Amino acid sequence: MRRMLGVIATFAASVVLMSGLPACSAPQTPAPDPGTAATAKSERWSHQDWPTGPYRVVENWPKPLPDTRHSHTGWTWGSFGGVYAESPDRIWIAMRGELPLPEGAKPWTPYAALNPTRGVATGNGDGISATCQPTEKRGWERRFEHSIIIVDGEGNLVDEWPHLDAMFSKLPCGRGPHQIKISPYDPQKHVWIIDDQLHVIYKFTYDGKLVFTHGELGVQGRGPNTFDRPTDIAWLPDGTYFISDGYGGKRVAKFSPDGKFIMDWGQAPKDPQNPGPNEFNTVHSIAISADRRLFVVDRGHQRMQVFDENGKFLDM
Repeated sequence: MRRMLGVIATFAASVVLMSGLPACSAPQTPAPDPGTAATAKSERWSHQDWPTGPYRVVENWPKPLPDTRHSHTGWTWGSFGGVYAESPDRIWIAMRGELPLPEGAKPWTPYAALNPTRGVATGNGDGISATCQPTEKRGWERRFEHSIIIVDGEGNLVDEWPHLDAMFSKLPCGRGPHQIKISPYDPQKHVWIIDDQLHVIYKFTYDGKLVFTHGELGVQGRGPNTFDRPTDIAWLPDGTYFISDGYGGKRVAKFSPDGKFIMDWGQAPKDPQNPGPNEFNTVHSIAISADRRLFVVDRGHQRMQVFDENGKFLDM
């Protein structure tokens, strides 16, 4: 149970950071009680009263980006697809482009905090849905700048990878990175970046050189080297890794340390109203415990399934 709670806490912290809302740090004040009147009314929590557990909200984190390469007047944060804390003073952020602010908005206001709100803004192109289908235009467009940035514990920019901005802006379907991670077992600290909408997983050296690409750019599939909107990645100590695939693939795929496909498991539910073990709707996140159990989050089914490293169902 303690291991499961630790994994759940990791997912919860990621949700707060990826929302584009303030970050969390060590506790100072009690968290709101989830059973208070706000939730009793079956209302969604606002960013002011989210229960943050044993953490406190740090306002204005990260700090506004400097105008080194271009002006940020009239622009704000895009949605944070992924956040990875390599250390307390080196935090990687994968951002889906910058977003234009409406006239009169306070500089660097996140979209979710605008009044009226513009939602959490995934960064899809104007008139293009998350599945790359035509949809109603919203009347504004993001720009691909600062897609990969690194900040310190105070939120100051310490490094960035501007050479990747063009990679994520492949139109009409590119919307930017979905996840960024480094294996805790990799002494070379390769950086893995997932682009869900273009169906690829990139592996980079620590200084930003592309090593290889899983998947075919813009090609949906469910095979040894094709994916359908992959979402996350996790490793065993020997370098074996697992990719959650994803929005469309409805599976977990296992690979050897050198990137060779080993196996996969999972499928769409036979009865969508009563999904069983090994059945997925949206395989959105994955983590591995110290005893080598895989915790697989299914966002669409609002549940977590637990497997051994060979895909045997254990619990949910």
